[in-house]
Amino acid sequence: MKTYGQFCPVAKAAEIFGQRWTPLIIRELLMGSRRFSDLEYGLPRIPRSLLTLRLRTLEDAGVVTRKAEGSSKRAEYHLTEAGADLIEVVMKLGEWGQKWANHDIGLKDVDPALLVWDMHRRVKIELLPEERVVVQLDFHGAAKGTYWLVLERPEPSACMWDPGFEVDLFVTADTIAIHRAWMGMTSFAECVDSGLIELDGLAAYVKAFPGWFKLSVFSDVKPVVRSG
Repeated sequence: MKTYGQFCPVAKAAEIFGQRWTPLIIRELLMGSRRFSDLEYGLPRIPRSLLTLRLRTLEDAGVVTRKAEGSSKRAEYHLTEAGADLIEVVMKLGEWGQKWANHDIGLKDVDPALLVWDMHRRVKIELLPEERVVVQLDFHGAAKGTYWLVLERPEPSACMWDPGFEVDLFVTADTIAIHRAWMGMTSFAECVDSGLIELDGLAAYVKAFPGWFKLSVFSDVKPVVRSG
């Protein structure tokens, strides 16, 4: 690890936190990702070798601990007390980014796989029906792809491949539009009214679907448009 060669605690913290991908790895761990595969879903563009390296670096720094969980002894990654202390740093960084840097969603910003992954962990479990609801999301426009959400209690799932269940609700969405709605830059209702998002399925599911989600944790932060 390269160092700044300074005694300043900002420099010391930046040596750990400021490496490329590290803030996003910590974000995923704070959001509940535990397994290596979960981290890959939340970081779809990171090379596996780099993710492995960053996790080892965070272990060495005392920010992450690696544990073998369950009968399969599959490794899980957990934040230590030092890692959990970074939640305010990550939240403040995200709030700053939403306010000052994330003025709009463009072609280079969309990532349907990450969006679906984020959606599955922002479900209002208490509002789901008793029965399982399988949602197919078809993206078009800036990026294309098909993904699935299996909405059931107690733990919804995001599927990057067909889970093999009968689909109860089809969501066809312009990719940029649904990203903007997720980040609070427009409303889901406006996108539906304008035809940018279309819902097809049981009427009760169509009506309830938007209310099943909390949107991004940063959706309440309004971007500031810089003048000049």
